[in-house]
Amino acid sequence: MPANLVVGAQWGDEGKAKVIDYLSKDTDIIVRYQGGANAGHTVVVGGKKYIFHLVPSGIIYDNTTCVIGNGVVLDPEYFLKECTDLEAHGFKVKDKVLISDSCHILLPYHRLIDEAREAGSSPERKIGTTKKGIGMCYADKMLRNGVRAGDLLDKENLKRKLNHILEVKNQELVKYYDLEPVNPNEMYDFLLDFADKMGKNIVNTVYYLNSELEKGKRVLLEGAQGTGLDIDFGTYPYVTSSNPTTGGALAGSGVSFRYLKDVIGITKAYATRVGEGPFPSEILGEPGEVLRKLGGEYGSTTGRPRRCGWFDVQMIKHAVTVNGINSLVLTKIDVLSHYDSIPVVVGYEYKGKKLDFFPSQGLEDVKPLFAEFKGWKDDIAGINSFAKLPPLCQAYIKSLQDLVKTKIGIVSTGPDRDHTIIMD
Repeated sequence: MPANLVVGAQWGDEGKAKVIDYLSKDTDIIVRYQGGANAGHTVVVGGKKYIFHLVPSGIIYDNTTCVIGNGVVLDPEYFLKECTDLEAHGFKVKDKVLISDSCHILLPYHRLIDEAREAGSSPERKIGTTKKGIGMCYADKMLRNGVRAGDLLDKENLKRKLNHILEVKNQELVKYYDLEPVNPNEMYDFLLDFADKMGKNIVNTVYYLNSELEKGKRVLLEGAQGTGLDIDFGTYPYVTSSNPTTGGALAGSGVSFRYLKDVIGITKAYATRVGEGPFPSEILGEPGEVLRKLGGEYGSTTGRPRRCGWFDVQMIKHAVTVNGINSLVLTKIDVLSHYDSIPVVVGYEYKGKKLDFFPSQGLEDVKPLFAEFKGWKDDIAGINSFAKLPPLCQAYIKSLQDLVKTKIGIVSTGPDRDHTIIMD
């Protein structure tokens, strides 16, 4: 059986969790393959809202096993709190979650360094980080100075490794950031406590996933953030510290590329981003605030207001190319029912010349080229049949599909599972 992938086609917050939840009913294993507790995925079931940070949202289904892949940076404190919160709602998280033994552990000092770096940055260099320590943990991973989940299963080796890491890290904390040094014994006890609670869940997930695929199990790969925040293909340096794109899904899960079948890209019917960085279609001032309120555009992890803009064809075409997307899901189209006219960015102009691509440099200096589409002005919230949509709404969807040259397979008209149109 194949593995399928759900990937964000914008700057994250596209509604991936709802789509993953919708697809999970036909899936055996859900894999989170990158990112950390900086991501917030919201699922609404029967009018009840659930917010996920590290645990894959497929945990809601009884039939699914959830995997935290090797590409994730796992914060033990956030993870255990999330498990407790979800178990209070009746979900048996600890019985259904596997953690990769190669997954890196995010430690408390990563958050402290993240906060110190962001606070000390000049305004033009602020990234808009969530201050959850994600980038700092990934940096230690690349410096080969990190703790992995598998290390927690060997107490003596963990103590030796932790002492060596903190010998270097404490110099950095004290001399560079003017922070208190970490007590090795306290950190050791902190990690042993997590190992006592979750040690039986730490396994070689690369072997597990490929073995299960070979047996015929259905796997769904779930990422955080979106293509515009990819460390290589996004708006660098205003990006996340990992690869939310298709390459990151394979590297962050260990699933062989030969199993990958469908890559499903998620995009809003407009655009949003959180934090700093270029945003060609951004709506400034009061009009931007209107769209923010209509869409409830506030971060599920931080509560920060999201910057809002219009649908950007060049960005989605970039996401299609980078990820190999063969089907798109269009979310939050019901939010646009307020408008008489809906602008769409159909191209860019840079230094007087039209660009045919999403640039890796100079995006902040492009001039967006707009086309206008007539709004439908009818409330479409909750409609689950394409034929029942107003003709102008149908025309808008078809126009976006033609512009990005990729089929739109699913349209979401609201947050609940039932507020979904299957186009085919």
